[in-house]
Amino acid sequence: MDVLLPVCGSMGPMTVSSIISVQWRLVLTLAVLALSACTSLPAGDASATATPWERAGLLAESETSVRATGPADAASLWRHQTFPGKRKNRFQYVWREGRPALAVQSDAAISAMRQVVMTPSERLDGLRFSWRLAGLIEKADLQDSSRSDSPLGVVMTFDGDRSRLSSRDLMLSDLARAVTGEDMPYATLMYVWSNDLPVGSVVVSRRTDRIRKMVIESGPGGLNRWLDYERDVRADFERAFGEAPGRLMSVGLMTDTDNTGASVRAWYGPVSLRWAR
Repeated sequence: MDVLLPVCGSMGPMTVSSIISVQWRLVLTLAVLALSACTSLPAGDASATATPWERAGLLAESETSVRATGPADAASLWRHQTFPGKRKNRFQYVWREGRPALAVQSDAAISAMRQVVMTPSERLDGLRFSWRLAGLIEKADLQDSSRSDSPLGVVMTFDGDRSRLSSRDLMLSDLARAVTGEDMPYATLMYVWSNDLPVGSVVVSRRTDRIRKMVIESGPGGLNRWLDYERDVRADFERAFGEAPGRLMSVGLMTDTDNTGASVRAWYGPVSLRWAR
């Protein structure tokens, strides 16, 4: 049984979906994850208190803001990020089987909890996280853009040399800027759970090759128990993109059921970055 804790407020959905073609919504959805200004609380609001789940993780090199028991710096807290024209997930901070967790209920929806980190590439090393899933999305297929839902996802956005972007990606970045006020991230790497693809598979988005999903769990074998991970972010990025990563801009936790219309219950454990010394 989940023991509930308060969850911070969420940003209401934007009203620009009428000008966005359905086929580009994934690109814009992931572009929004990199934004530092589009958050659920004003950037200068430091009145929020870090939850046990947030204090158990660490995404900033200074531990004082996240692990403090009192008010936390707003930049150190996770924000519920919603997307244009999309139903949002329901997130709650809970205790699950003795550990602090972020529970998510997703019903034909997509949204994310996100934190801006801005970690220089030379400091980037590992990422620790865990998750627990009650059931797979029966109709999901990561290789079919019309059914490419994932019940669990860890999303990392990166900066980079934008002169290397193709004309197609520059056009998409211009579209993202027109809608959100910010460029599309140079690169987005997602850790996901697939129904049937082999662990280690890398799925390149058909909309832009700057979005790539790496399968780190597959099939029903790991259901209904906590699974813990420690990923070498630099090595994973180089394997997925064939180049060294730039600055890590943000980390997000995104459950996605909007394409299939499915319902999913899942939990995320605390998330921590490990820095190179």
